[in-house]
Amino acid sequence: MSETTDQRLLDRYGRAQEQFARRLRAVRPDQWDAPTPCAEWTVRDLVHHLVAEQLWVPPLVRDGATVESVGDAFDGDLLGPDPVAAWDTAAAAAGAAFRAPGALDRTVHLSYGETPARAYCAQMTTDLVVHTWDLARAVGADERLPDDLVAAAAREVAPYAADLAASDLFAPAVEPPPGADEQTRLLCLLGRAP
Repeated sequence: MSETTDQRLLDRYGRAQEQFARRLRAVRPDQWDAPTPCAEWTVRDLVHHLVAEQLWVPPLVRDGATVESVGDAFDGDLLGPDPVAAWDTAAAAAGAAFRAPGALDRTVHLSYGETPARAYCAQMTTDLVVHTWDLARAVGADERLPDDLVAAAAREVAPYAADLAASDLFAPAVEPPPGADEQTRLLCLLGRAP
């Protein structure tokens, strides 16, 4: 991969983190137990998921750890009394791990097998983009996502969207309305009805 392509990938990842952080800061104290578009997840559960995802990046990318070697290090309550601070710490560490020299050239050991770090970064970006919308919907924040992040997420997820629905991690795709924009099409592909 070229340095320019890698920089674009890292920029998208950083901007996706920023988009999520902006919605996270909009969560009011009375909204942590509110439902989200993710079945059975509250706002706190959703934020916990994203914090956990960020915490996995340094050991997998920087240290070459496996899922087995990390074990239960990220089990339990990762948010504590200040979910925003927990996010900020985890996001900064993940960003630093992906941006370290040579990090994107590495292979990471995920639960489903060895994966290029570039692909892992793209998957993490897509996860952030989609869950930013989930969080925004749950707390009444701005749901509009940057077009380039939506386009990148759509390119990333399209090849395996059907597998996601089959995994029961996502609802089945829904038919987008006529004339739907790219964000609406992405959300519908992932079983969300905007």
